[in-house]
Amino acid sequence: MNWCSDGWRGYAAILTRAYRQPVRSGQRGRPPLVVPPDVCLTQTIKHRDEHGKLLSVEIRAALGEVIIQPGTVHVERANGALRDRLNALTRKTHAFAKRDVTFDALLHLHLFEHNWIRPHRALRLPREGTPQRYQRRTPAMALGLADHPWSFLAFLTTPLHTTSQ
Repeated sequence: MNWCSDGWRGYAAILTRAYRQPVRSGQRGRPPLVVPPDVCLTQTIKHRDEHGKLLSVEIRAALGEVIIQPGTVHVERANGALRDRLNALTRKTHAFAKRDVTFDALLHLHLFEHNWIRPHRALRLPREGTPQRYQRRTPAMALGLADHPWSFLAFLTTPLHTTSQ
């Protein structure tokens, strides 16, 4: 489990408390709680001068190994899109989610819309010989999971086929 954050010291304590697991030694008493080695927290700290000019960027491991290229720009962009599109994530709003189930449903619907319905400009492909200059693509289309952008109507009316074992 890889985590990236800024330099706030509290994140390491929060992750340690959330992911610690008992290690049984066969002796009496409570086993010690240890963070598994696959939990990593890499912190990116920006050092600035008094005018706000960026002087240097420090990358350090607060837990586990340093993650290679711990860019948080993708996480920040996704969080910004979530705050922009889900009123339940903005402060002092009338659209808060009273239950965890409601919040989870909102989040999953947004993720579906983001990955299957909404075409992303960076994923478009050039077209030749047609009036449209580009083929608009969703992330699901870019991964080969879909051949067209979905709609909510298609999402809600498509039967789900499962196989039991």
